[in-house]
Amino acid sequence: MDKQIAQERVNELHELLNQYNYEYHVLDKPSVPDSEYDRLMKELYELEAEYPEFKSPDSPTQRVGGEILEAFEKVQHKTPMLSLGNAFNEQDLRDFDRRVRQGVGDDVQYMVELKIDGLAVSLRYENGTFVQGATRGDGTTGEDITENLKTIRSIPLRLKKSLSIEVRGEAFMPKRSFEKLNQAKIEKEEEPFANPRNAAAGSLRQLDPKIAAKRNLDIYVYSIADLGETGVIKQSQGLDLLDELGFKSNKERKQCQSIDEVIDFIQSFQEQRGQLPYEIDGLVVKVDYLEQQEKLGYTAKSPRWAIAYKFPAEEVMTKLLAIELNVGRTGVITPTALLEPVRVAGTTVQRASLHNEDLIREKDIKLGDYVVIKKAGDIIPEVVNVLEEHRTGDEQEFQMPINCPECESELVRIEGEVALRCINPECPAQIREGLIHFVSRNAMNIDGLGERVIAQLFQEKLIHNVGDLYKLTKEQVIALERMGEKSTENLLNAIDKSKENSLERLLFGLGIRHVGAKAAKTLAQHFETMERLQNAEFDEIIAINEIGEKMADSIVTYFEKPEVQSLLDELKTLGVSMSYNGAKAVKAEESDSYFAGKIIVLTGKLEQLSRDDAKAEIERLGGNVTGSVSKKTDLVIAGEAAGSKLTKAQDLNIEVWDEARLLEELKK
Repeated sequence: MDKQIAQERVNELHELLNQYNYEYHVLDKPSVPDSEYDRLMKELYELEAEYPEFKSPDSPTQRVGGEILEAFEKVQHKTPMLSLGNAFNEQDLRDFDRRVRQGVGDDVQYMVELKIDGLAVSLRYENGTFVQGATRGDGTTGEDITENLKTIRSIPLRLKKSLSIEVRGEAFMPKRSFEKLNQAKIEKEEEPFANPRNAAAGSLRQLDPKIAAKRNLDIYVYSIADLGETGVIKQSQGLDLLDELGFKSNKERKQCQSIDEVIDFIQSFQEQRGQLPYEIDGLVVKVDYLEQQEKLGYTAKSPRWAIAYKFPAEEVMTKLLAIELNVGRTGVITPTALLEPVRVAGTTVQRASLHNEDLIREKDIKLGDYVVIKKAGDIIPEVVNVLEEHRTGDEQEFQMPINCPECESELVRIEGEVALRCINPECPAQIREGLIHFVSRNAMNIDGLGERVIAQLFQEKLIHNVGDLYKLTKEQVIALERMGEKSTENLLNAIDKSKENSLERLLFGLGIRHVGAKAAKTLAQHFETMERLQNAEFDEIIAINEIGEKMADSIVTYFEKPEVQSLLDELKTLGVSMSYNGAKAVKAEESDSYFAGKIIVLTGKLEQLSRDDAKAEIERLGGNVTGSVSKKTDLVIAGEAAGSKLTKAQDLNIEVWDEARLLEELKK
């Protein structure tokens, strides 16, 4: 076969195989038997082997998984992938409808779609060819998982039109694939996945695409990130366009003319969700007309034109077999219920949170009790109540120990706190949990350094504090269980790269009591270097907005400890960044906003903005939002049902705005 004929045949095979793949995986209407598809695919493989210059990235042969990746590259989303606000009942939906109609009038249509329980992804095409796929990540930055997404056969590698477009969708694992995968894991004596969502996410974050190719994932595409010149004016029209381009969209959707129609549609799926071949955890309601979406706009976190209705938590009965005690990084002793395995909301549950001793006493929970458990928000299992009618008399009272289950030190209850606490700074559990916290995503974000590896390193006495992580050698790491040459190299590179992190990540990772991720960023923005923060006095710290007395006291006490000073000196010597390298906070003197330098109080219920969003917007413009009204207060913004704060403001002749006035000022 000469080259010209070979190239023509390759192009013909591309068209045939893409069409057959679309019919089978998107339309669910195969037009040829599997044997014919396999025969044509074999022919294409052979032609590409003989003429490698004809192999292209959008070839059907590229779905099987390429080379093993060293790491996932970061991807900046041109259009942010925002999360949705939640509705948990009918009233929440009606409140959403009222806010929408206040914003755009009563002529509103809604598009209601199933909320697939999977992993949100973005797919980018150039001139009709799939060029990049990414995870949602934090909404602004995701991970490049292109090679893994290519293994999902319902994702077209080439569109039916040569458009340059970016679309969003939900990758998921069908129930049948999930059951098959977990059965295989059980047979190999491996830990099964907890639910299809975790299985899908775990599959798409494999560095070896061949693993993802074996998992039989699927996808539903639900939106176009940038409509550009498509001419689309409605969400429903956008879904139709996605179908025309060869994407797989979920046909279980409905255009509704009223919120009553929306509620009826939601109720119908609440009853039949268990019969679907995939997991859903609710439905998404969107204003259909894009012009109205644009008018309604966004909060800092989510669009005002859409809301996710989450199904109520499912409750089931099971038996409480034992109570396990865990020691956290701050020494708090947390009891966990160990249960007879039971299915709840699509997953098997064997553990549930009990929070603390007081809750066990309040609910009169005894060992051997039959209890009702639920998954709050379909995520965290918790014990709701005890079924006393099932008691036989054999149940036993649970007694909290007086000594730490890990180090045997005497436990204490600090005044004003509910929890028992181990205050031994050398408690192995606290050190281990502190190390796990230090490497976690919101802290130093060291890929590959999970709980299992930390536990091994700690057990082998290779690490005792966070500074030891930066002294690890290749010989030490590669000797660990399941650590090969490549994974060792990747881990050491990730540890080294974390040295460049901005100051707020280090501050949060150190686990200073009462200092969360947000407070760590506030401190980093204000002081800019670790040295300045270390030398700061209580009055300087408490003067910062959002830093209270308890947190300021904790920070000063922490940096006074000789062992902390020694650790920070060591980290600095090891090359860990001690400086803030993010965007500076807007200072009052640098802002020309009305809010700059003013002390503002929010009270009552806002309709268009959440309190957190309003606070964030005001502070972004240089304002200082506080929780109480005083003579120093410059402005009070009062929402619905504002109470004593509004009364006090009026008594002190302080200026009062409603939400409409606030929104007007924010738009300037």
